[in-house]
Formats: sequence, structure tokens, C-alpha cells
Amino acid sequence: MSQPVRRIIHIDMDAFYASVEQRDNPSLRGLPVAVGRSQERGVVAAASYEARTFGVRSAMPSVVAKRKCPALVFVPPRFEVYRAVSQQIHAIFARYTPLIQPLSLDEAYLDVTAPLLPRPSATAIAQEIRVAILAETGLTASAGISYNKFLAKLASDYRKPNGQYVIPPGAGEAFVAALPVSSFHGIGPATAARMTALGIYTGADLRTQPLAVLSRHFGKAASFYYGIARGVDERPVEVDRPRKSLGKETTFGRDIRAEADLHTALQTLAENVWAACTKRQISGRTVTLKLKYDDFTQLTRSTSLTSLVRGAPQLAETGRFLLAPLLPLPRSVRLLGLTLSALDDTQNPTIETQLSLLADL
Repeated sequence: MSQPVRRIIHIDMDAFYASVEQRDNPSLRGLPVAVGRSQERGVVAAASYEARTFGVRSAMPSVVAKRKCPALVFVPPRFEVYRAVSQQIHAIFARYTPLIQPLSLDEAYLDVTAPLLPRPSATAIAQEIRVAILAETGLTASAGISYNKFLAKLASDYRKPNGQYVIPPGAGEAFVAALPVSSFHGIGPATAARMTALGIYTGADLRTQPLAVLSRHFGKAASFYYGIARGVDERPVEVDRPRKSLGKETTFGRDIRAEADLHTALQTLAENVWAACTKRQISGRTVTLKLKYDDFTQLTRSTSLTSLVRGAPQLAETGRFLLAPLLPLPRSVRLLGLTLSALDDTQNPTIETQLSLLADL
């Protein structure tokens, strides 16, 4: 017996953080708004659609955003409010399906192949969800509907803001063909640049490449790229998707370069990352150091340990180990980050650390 065609919805809130601020402060409505800090080292966390018309985007340095839009209004982020609204939105999702995969506070995949409420189509469900979100939160959402996650994600961008779009079975390959690969979810700027160097600009170009050629250039990701060029994506909606990494980063108020300052910053980052690990009862084996220089060039260095990290001191020590070959630095640093990945929750890192400390007494 053949499997039913999956019905996947991708819901994406419209300019979520900025829209919450405009909702809660009517004086901001219609104005170009950036959520973030208007400081020399500030970064835009989100931008309203009014701000986006000037080219302001999330992750943009605040000074650049202000240059693009002198009338830009900065408001400090209120993450506790955004989380509360996100919980409201996910409660709406749960009325229709238990198969929900959050991607962030403001977007999620829903599998409504077998919905909890009888509805004629996934399109009707998406419309109901968007109406409910607007009625209960005062915010708008966009939706993409298709037979797999990749296409649903593409579709949700197609009628933004406050719209929805359907890519029906059989239409995926043609829809993908004309799109630039740089717009594909799962293909970042670096990979898109590598594809461009190979003469791959669109989905149609990607489809002409044999799997063997893609494997030679892109390794394990080749099968995914080969599939999406044909509108194929077999990934299921993953409920309680396991976290792949835990990390923290900091943008300094002034550029730093001295080894002692870098070590101090690493110690603070390690303590913050380990606090997050302890809260989730998890640890990991791979440590990644991230540096962003004052000219915005960026580099990362990683190492994998033979056993789980056992505490903030070991995490900080590993960060210093990764930093050492880079010293003395060629430039000052504006941002430093530390991430723990290859996570494993089969052991309780807190208990493991306590036992280790007791054994040393």
C-alpha cells in the first residue's frame, strides 16, 4: 500500500520581534523599527518591513543600519515577551497536529497529513491558523504549503508578508528550476558561491549535475542538493528535534587584542555555555572558537575531544588551546564566540563533574 502524500505547512511570523514592538507601542506603527541597540557595537536583531525598504536587515551592525536609514528607531529586545507570544502561537499549532518542529521562536514546520481536526486541505488549515494567530496575538504570519519541508519553506517566502502559497504535488521540480540556488534553504552564502564557481546558478542548473559530481564537491550534502533540485525532500517533521550545539558569543564595546583580555572573555563565555549545558543536563565533545576581526572577517577553529567536556574550566582551557596558534593576532577582535557540539545527554555532566571533584579530594 502506497504512503499518502505528505501535507506540510511552514509557518513564518512576519518581522516577528519588530511586529511585537509595534503591536505593544502604537507610536511605532508605520515607522522603520530595529530591535537592537543603537551603539557602536550594536547589532540589529530584527527589522520592521518599513526598515527593510531601506535595506536594513537582521544581523547588520547598528551603525550600518543607521547609515542606511537615518530615521531608524531602535528599541531594546524583550525576549521574555517574544517567548511568551511564541508559546501562544505554538498552542494554536497544537490544535491541528502534534507533529510540530520549531525552527525558532517565530517559525515552525507542521505535518498535517493526519490532522486532529477534520479539514478539507492543508491550505484550509494554514488559513485557519493564520486567522487564529492574528485574532489571538494581533500579529500576522505567512504560510507555505507543500508535500515536503523544503518546498513548504520556499513557499512561505513567496507571498510575504501576511500571505500563503501552495506548491502542489508534481509542481515542485518546475517551481525550483527558475529559482537561484542562493535562495534555497540549506544552501548558505559560502556554498552558493562554490556552486556559482561551478556554473550552478539556478535549480535547473543544479539538476543537470550528476550525483557523483556533486558528491566530489559537496560531500555528504550532495544527496540533499540532488534531491531538492528535483523537488524531492524526504526529511520528516521532527518533533522534539535534538539540539545540535550550545554556544555563546559576545561583541565587545571596544576591539580587543591583548591575550589576557581574550582569555578573560573566553572564561566568561565558557561559564555561560556550561550554565546552559547544566540546565539541559547535556555535554559535548567538540569545541569551536569563533573570531570576528575589526574588519568583519571571520574565522573558526574546532577540536574534538575523546570524552565529554566536564566543566567550564575544561571548556575555557580548550578555547585557549584553539586560540594559541592564532597569537599574536594580526588584527583586533570585535566578537568572540565559543560553541560546544557533538552533544550527548546519556551522561549527566553535572553529576559527572561532582563525582570527579569528589575523587580529587
